[in-house]
Amino acid sequence: MILMLAIAAGGAIGSVLRYVLGVAVYRATPVPFPAGTLLVNVLGCLAVGLAYVWFVERAAASPELRAFVIVGVLGGFTTFSTFSLETIVLLMQQSYGRAALNVIASVGLCLLATGAGIAMARQT
Repeated sequence: MILMLAIAAGGAIGSVLRYVLGVAVYRATPVPFPAGTLLVNVLGCLAVGLAYVWFVERAAASPELRAFVIVGVLGGFTTFSTFSLETIVLLMQQSYGRAALNVIASVGLCLLATGAGIAMARQT
C-alpha cells in the first residue's frame, strides 16, 4: 500500500511539472510543433538515466523511493503518450515533415539524454 501511495504522489508531482513546463514552452514558442512535449521527454529521459544510477547502481534506495521518483515523478512527467497523439495528429493534418521530425528528434534526443544521464551520474 505504501508503494502505491508513493507512486501516486510522485505521479501527481510529475504530471503537474509536465503541464507547467509544456505550457511555458508553448507560450514562449508558439509554432505548430510540439516543442514542449519534446523538451519534457528529453529532460525526463535525462533524469531517468541519472535516477537509475543513483537509486539502482549506487545506492540501495528503498523500493518506495525508487518507485516515487522513477515510476511516479518521472512516469508522470514524461509524455510519450502525448508524443504519439501529437505525431498522429500531424500525420492526419498531412504535415509529414513535421511528424517525421517529431519522431526522429524525440526518439534520438531521448536516447542520447538517457545515455548522458547514466554517464553523468557514473562520473560523480
